[in-house]
Amino acid sequence: MSGRFDGKVAVVTGSGRAGGLGEGIARRLAAEGATVVISDIGAPADAATPGSMTGSSAEMDAIAASLPKASTFPCDVRNPEQVRALARHAVDTHGSLDIWVNNAGIGYIMKPMMEVSADEWRAVIDVNLTGAWYGLQAAAEIMIAQGKGGRVVNIASQAAKSGFMHAQAYTASKHGLVGLVRSASIELGAHGITVNNVCPNHVTTGLGKWQNEHFAEVQGISVEKYLANMAARIPMGRPGMPEDTAAAVAFLCSDEAIYITGESMNVSGGEEPH
Repeated sequence: MSGRFDGKVAVVTGSGRAGGLGEGIARRLAAEGATVVISDIGAPADAATPGSMTGSSAEMDAIAASLPKASTFPCDVRNPEQVRALARHAVDTHGSLDIWVNNAGIGYIMKPMMEVSADEWRAVIDVNLTGAWYGLQAAAEIMIAQGKGGRVVNIASQAAKSGFMHAQAYTASKHGLVGLVRSASIELGAHGITVNNVCPNHVTTGLGKWQNEHFAEVQGISVEKYLANMAARIPMGRPGMPEDTAAAVAFLCSDEAIYITGESMNVSGGEEPH
């Protein structure tokens, strides 16, 4: 790789699950020279964070150990004190904070609108939108103090642009990220800090596999048929891969993207046109 992130320190939330989107992003940044802080919730905190959808401490340690320069820091992004502590860890341990990727998210509470409880709605908004706000604020505070600019990237979704069945809270949270970067970029531009979203279409990680099975069952078809139908509507002929999103994140974190801010970049193989 190019080494374009040599000397940079990056935090990636929700990066502690093997095979997850966050891990893919962390590995791409590390491959280009970044020191990476691997962060995840560490253990299920409640019914909204099942163990199958969170990165354990052991998984975080294993991912970090496989990277050239990395550390770990458990963090529940719903807790602003923990998020600020994560930001401080980057500086105290590695000397700087240059890149912050808000990747942690809930995408497995999906059901008909009339069946969604208040607690489920709140859990999705708290992680996907409010958690990203906490991360943006904590990162910006340090980046402003450092005086050398920085990059903040949120992993939004195709659901930031279009609606989907059984995904009212998820879609609302991701649409909210569009407004967040549009407003934050206005205030942070003077400090040389860019704020953008990456909006991938479906990516079959562990969460994506669960979504495949869920929506195939809802539609009364096999998972294989569901995936075939998905591929047929995507101009590039396939769903997204973690590498696709990671490449977009790396670009937005690079010097090449210094004049791009407040944007929500589609990475959908042409499926999402707006």
